[in-house]
Amino acid sequence: MSGASVKDVLRQFIALTKPGIIFGNSISVMGGFFLATQGGFNPALFVVTLLGLALVIASGCAFNNVIDRDIDAVMERTQDRPLVQGTITPATTLGFATLLGLAGFTMLMQTNLLTAGLALFGFAIYVGAYSLYSKRHSVYGTLIGSLSGAMPPVVGYCAVTGQFDGAALILLVTFCLWQMPHSYAIAIFRFSDYKAARIPVLPVVNGIDSAKHHMVAYTVAFLVAALSLTVAGYTGIAYFVVILLMGLYWLRLGLKGYRAEDDVKWAKGHFGFSILTVMVLSFMMAINGLLPAALA
Repeated sequence: MSGASVKDVLRQFIALTKPGIIFGNSISVMGGFFLATQGGFNPALFVVTLLGLALVIASGCAFNNVIDRDIDAVMERTQDRPLVQGTITPATTLGFATLLGLAGFTMLMQTNLLTAGLALFGFAIYVGAYSLYSKRHSVYGTLIGSLSGAMPPVVGYCAVTGQFDGAALILLVTFCLWQMPHSYAIAIFRFSDYKAARIPVLPVVNGIDSAKHHMVAYTVAFLVAALSLTVAGYTGIAYFVVILLMGLYWLRLGLKGYRAEDDVKWAKGHFGFSILTVMVLSFMMAINGLLPAALA
């Protein structure tokens, strides 16, 4: 990176951590954390949990950059990543990723062992089971990777409670299920990228129509799982009504896919609403304990 300014160098290293992924996961961490607090708040615990997991996620993303650099060189949307462009070396990235991970896990150890263990499990799934193997070799790679993506809200919740209870299990299942239609939508509108890189995602292997069937089924399952937080007594009626409406509309978008004339346009719209859905879900979990008794 000779001749590059300090600002350019920092920008390259920040890119390795995939800030968009960190931001999205931080929202779900907060949802799980505040769901567990039920109106109470420990500022120090909140900062340690949020920052610690952000560093772990950043580490995982940096490791993923090294693992996926051959794939990234083929896919149009990833060809400008630092390792593909050669602006940062794999060895430097590995060192950077290791430091981030050590810092993150050191912080999470200040919460409780369960929280740190859950973060480690998610990290191992993402870097090991998903990035190193299933993403390249199995149509079920998306499902395996969803276990990692579902960890942030569970980590946030367990940082407060110190136990893996019914709510933690519901969060794990809900966020796993959410990721499936979300990820398949990406695979549809990035179909050519995945095909060029020979990544065996469902739309490429079994066809877009098959992916649409799965997206509808997973959306129904997601809605049932998300609403079970209220059924089990962890959230109130306001959460139930909002998530029901969001889920039904998301399902409607999925069903519209069967009549879509432009699959790419439809998939982008479906993807966009999936992000809104998980943000609203996290927000409603977070404010549950602050709502009036009649709503919470």
